[in-house]
Amino acid sequence: MHGGAGAYICGEETALIDSLEGLRGQPRLKPPFPAVKGLYGQPTVVNNVETLSNLPHIVNNGGAWFKALGTESSTGTRLFCCSGHINRPGTYEMLLGTPIRELLEEECGGMLAGDTLKAFQPGGGSMQVLLPEHVDLPLDMNEVQKAGSSLGAGAMIFMNQDTCLVDVSMRLVDFYQHESCGKCVPCREGTYFESQLMHKLERGEATSAELATLSDICSNMDGRCFCPLGDTATWFVMSAYKAFRDEFEAHCGAGRCPVKARALAQVA
Repeated sequence: MHGGAGAYICGEETALIDSLEGLRGQPRLKPPFPAVKGLYGQPTVVNNVETLSNLPHIVNNGGAWFKALGTESSTGTRLFCCSGHINRPGTYEMLLGTPIRELLEEECGGMLAGDTLKAFQPGGGSMQVLLPEHVDLPLDMNEVQKAGSSLGAGAMIFMNQDTCLVDVSMRLVDFYQHESCGKCVPCREGTYFESQLMHKLERGEATSAELATLSDICSNMDGRCFCPLGDTATWFVMSAYKAFRDEFEAHCGAGRCPVKARALAQVA
């Protein structure tokens, strides 16, 4: 067992290998890939715990048994860590191909009393936002990808009608800025400017012209970073901007977050 420093960037396999070698966790240039030159220069296979936990069952029951679970394109089961405005947050093992609605309503106990689903992330903070119309999608990699998102790491977040998507975007960008290793300019500088703009927008101080630069900032990051961290720092933000453009624009010059103000007025 080797203890790490908890850096998010070490979820990237070559950064993890650097950390194991006692170096600063930063992604390596590829190729060579770890299977050719990995830990201490030796061929290395990097897997996560969920993958390894499946291996004894596959060895005991055979590959055909595992392939019979789930769907033809997404075999087996996945662990989904569910959170947000739901009755039973937790981690649930689901057969791939199961409708997302079943996970939400039967396992998670549905939305909290009085809440309606506004949006959800199907695979963690970096994944693109999906809408209530997508809740009947199967838990299938290909089908969710066709809808414009991904099952990613299986961390599913359900958001209610009072959730401000600008605020959620701002918090996620702050996380990626903090976790950026700073190795490449597009990620290091891009997450900084993205965070600055999102904070100004959430305070209701950004102008429409400033909001228009959001797409430029993100396009200069996506596909241009040394590793996927910088790319994923743009995915949720741009998907939320596309799906809730009116909400983003309503923040411009408002002097406050209009979504939170409306929610507070309803409570009063």
